[in-house]
Amino acid sequence: MSAEDLPDPTQVEGAPHPRDTLALFGQERAEADFLTAFTTGRLHHAWMLTGPRGTGKATLAWRITRFLLTRGAAEPAGLFGAPEPPTSLDTDPDDPVCRRIHAGSEAGVFVLKRGPNATESALSLDIRVDEVRKLKNFLQLSAAEGGRRVVIVDAADEMNTQAANALLKLLEEPPERVTFLLVTHQPARLLPTIRSRCRELRLATLAPAEMARALAAAGAETEGEEEALAALASGSVGEAIRLLNLGGLETYAALVALFATLPRLDRQKAIALADSITGKANEPRYDLLLGLIELFLARLARAGLVGPPMPEGAPGEAELMARLAPDGAAAMKWASLHQSLGARARHGKGVNLDPAALVMDMVLEMTAAAA
Repeated sequence: MSAEDLPDPTQVEGAPHPRDTLALFGQERAEADFLTAFTTGRLHHAWMLTGPRGTGKATLAWRITRFLLTRGAAEPAGLFGAPEPPTSLDTDPDDPVCRRIHAGSEAGVFVLKRGPNATESALSLDIRVDEVRKLKNFLQLSAAEGGRRVVIVDAADEMNTQAANALLKLLEEPPERVTFLLVTHQPARLLPTIRSRCRELRLATLAPAEMARALAAAGAETEGEEEALAALASGSVGEAIRLLNLGGLETYAALVALFATLPRLDRQKAIALADSITGKANEPRYDLLLGLIELFLARLARAGLVGPPMPEGAPGEAELMARLAPDGAAAMKWASLHQSLGARARHGKGVNLDPAALVMDMVLEMTAAAA
């Protein structure tokens, strides 16, 4: 496999690439904060785009990129007064710069992301210093049209220590008219010195209505399951698309149906569920199932404190959770199990335990707790 054949780590499988996603939903405040900085002449050289995974951080980074490269600097006042300040980050898709960005050929943009591993057989697990060296070469080139350039780091929390230190040096002495946009899902993983040199734009999770609009714009077919998707995806469009692609709604419904028999476990259903995620080809579904079990436990713990979740993630979920988590004591029990089983799942994956055995072990622990 060549490096060109590897998947793009900045793109969610089954969704349009963020550079091709023109509309951004539910993040008006973040856009307004950036626009204010631009129109008042206080455009910072480095921005940290934070918030839960899948809420549109990369999409916002590309919207900002198109905006900056098509407008250049804020226009000065002319003979007849200052021009009208921009009210959005929208750009003309037919603009030559936007066309080049869409084609991936715009010379004024550099994307720092995970590259191939040493053998080019798969993506590297982190962003390495070699990729930052490529960025240094880009910054040494002459500026593009309008003199402005943009660097997108996606995702910044995937940099290893050497790469992070190399990027820090660039942030400490930034080239003129270069804007850095750091997409980060876990800002606490970044060096404090990197965070201190960036201005933050925080993105919020999406409400069900905004989720539906975003999924429709991405071409996803939700078949009337928008509320369940919003509940299980925690307002993340990227996670909602992953659930749709991997049959997450059906898997969660199967979990609810299985746990509806607790404290008497239907072993045949449990074994069938565990066997469904074995094999290399089913590794994405394995990760999905472990995540959904953790999510179920988290929702169960919350139900004991504030009542059954609404909207439901699957039919019958509210009734089941009202029975298994009727009070605060039950909530504490399920919260403790959520923590311990989550750690066990991560350890099991780390040491390559048999997937079916790990899932059955978790189900049996939950059965014991329900008793």
